[in-house]
Amino acid sequence: MKKVIFLALCLALIASQAMAASINFTQGLTQGEFKSLSKEAGGAISYKNVAPAEPLGLTGFDAGVEVSAIDIKTGSNSYWDRAFNGDAPSYLFIPKIRARKGLPFGIDVGASYAYVPDSNIKLYGAELSKAILEGSAITPALGIRATYTKLAGVKDLDLQTAGIDASISKGFFILTPYAGVGAVYIMSKATGDLQRYSTTLTGSPLSNEKFWQPRGFAGVKISPLPLFGITAEVEYEVRPIYTLKAALSF
Repeated sequence: MKKVIFLALCLALIASQAMAASINFTQGLTQGEFKSLSKEAGGAISYKNVAPAEPLGLTGFDAGVEVSAIDIKTGSNSYWDRAFNGDAPSYLFIPKIRARKGLPFGIDVGASYAYVPDSNIKLYGAELSKAILEGSAITPALGIRATYTKLAGVKDLDLQTAGIDASISKGFFILTPYAGVGAVYIMSKATGDLQRYSTTLTGSPLSNEKFWQPRGFAGVKISPLPLFGITAEVEYEVRPIYTLKAALSF
């Protein structure tokens, strides 16, 4: 098990080094480009499910490392190049540490923190979930979840998200597949150089963007060893987002 955990930590380190770049705008955006950037960046930083619907239970605890990846080079989206000072990576990788704790009445709470080394990108997040059905040997688990994330460290962009999801899962031996749908409310504000350059470009400051966008996700948790699980998930929120998590569960 130590080898598996070591490999998971290496994955997070490799992903973070693949995107060791800071978000610094040297050119402005139009309002339409700013909204498109807000949609994709909001989807990228929004809190990922990466867990079946069943609760952890009163004594349950889950902690691990997680990496999400989103392709930001597909298409002619030059606003990403401008966000990364003319040199956007092909994939936006966000490595995180994450923990969840079980509470009474089928409630779980959780938090996450992301930091990309050698960059100005940091991310804070929190979640609150409630099992409507806790599941059994023959019935699935159903759950709802509320989430919040905030981008930190980037002086040119104030970006926050709030989400609501519903999911279903059912375990089979060491596999627990799950799926869900939800929506994310994105709050985006241009600040610093982005606002200054955009005002020069368009003749007026960028307005704040606030909107809901839908998302769907599906994944599977694999538990090859006691107290250890690997979860892989695919989410679609404007673009496909791929997430892999390795965690210890008590």
